[in-house]
Amino acid sequence: MSKRDLAKDLFSSYKTGYIKKPKPIREVNLNPTDPQLISDVLKNLIQDREWQSGIAEGNLFANWESIVGAEIAEHTEPIAILEGVLTIRTSSTAWATQLNLISNDVLASLQASAPGALVEKLSIIGPQGPTWKRGLRTIRGARGPRDTFG
Repeated sequence: MSKRDLAKDLFSSYKTGYIKKPKPIREVNLNPTDPQLISDVLKNLIQDREWQSGIAEGNLFANWESIVGAEIAEHTEPIAILEGVLTIRTSSTAWATQLNLISNDVLASLQASAPGALVEKLSIIGPQGPTWKRGLRTIRGARGPRDTFG
């Protein structure tokens, strides 16, 4: 399909009195620059860049409450997926223990809800305790508060 200069066409039609008729729609070939549906463009982009697993993982994080349930979601938070291992942080050690007991059921639910997420294993951690590495009463090279007890 050749590009037409509208200004030149207008000038030549004014000069000669002859107006070129546009091609009928049937004869026009589709061009990559022609408008396309955004859904088709996004599907092609996702497939070309191989983003299926990343989008599935993002959906897992976004829909965490609907996947595991409201009560579990209230006390847990997905942290990261690295090499097929989903790390989940819990609000207490009791919740970490309970979640470890039902981890097979949670894993099956995750795999059914987000099939492209590639979660093969769960790593459940409790809440983070205080660190003794920094602060007012630290000494460089010391082991921390343990070294006063023998």
